[in-house]
Amino acid sequence: MTSGPGGRPPQGSKHWLFKCLAVKSSNTQQERSKDARLSNLQEKDEPPTLEDLKVWGESFEKLMKTTAGRKLFREFLRSEYSEENMLFWLACEELKTENNPELVEEKARLIYEDYISILSPKEVSLDSRVREVINRNMVEPTPHTFDEAQLQIFTLMHRDSYPRFLNSQIYKRLLQQYQST
Repeated sequence: MTSGPGGRPPQGSKHWLFKCLAVKSSNTQQERSKDARLSNLQEKDEPPTLEDLKVWGESFEKLMKTTAGRKLFREFLRSEYSEENMLFWLACEELKTENNPELVEEKARLIYEDYISILSPKEVSLDSRVREVINRNMVEPTPHTFDEAQLQIFTLMHRDSYPRFLNSQIYKRLLQQYQST
């Protein structure tokens, strides 16, 4: 095989394409690990019960209180290209558990860069008043810096995404699968 400049495979080769895909995959994995660090809540792979599914169909709050519920809802949000709402909410939950002021400041900055900044591809939809509150809070971040924004995103998911989730194939298929066993 011939090499291109710098010993790289020529751009038209399969090897070059594979290398580009590997770099893109590596970048995606780095993003995921960053998200995982921000949302350090224990994500256990315990399947939900039929009772869980029924309760989730009646209460968004109960869905969000369980790891399996959040995981299923996050899968639905991903299918709607709005997973950043759940990631932001989880990051805020993680921030609330932090007591070290230096780590609070670091985590708050990461949350701001990832979900609040207008330059972020994962920016969540917040009104201008809440953005102003966040900007004031970022002067001296606390574990509750994003509380109003988190509530606004929780409300958005509850009112907007949750009804669609209940009518989604993801939820209906799982419910049907459990009811037929």
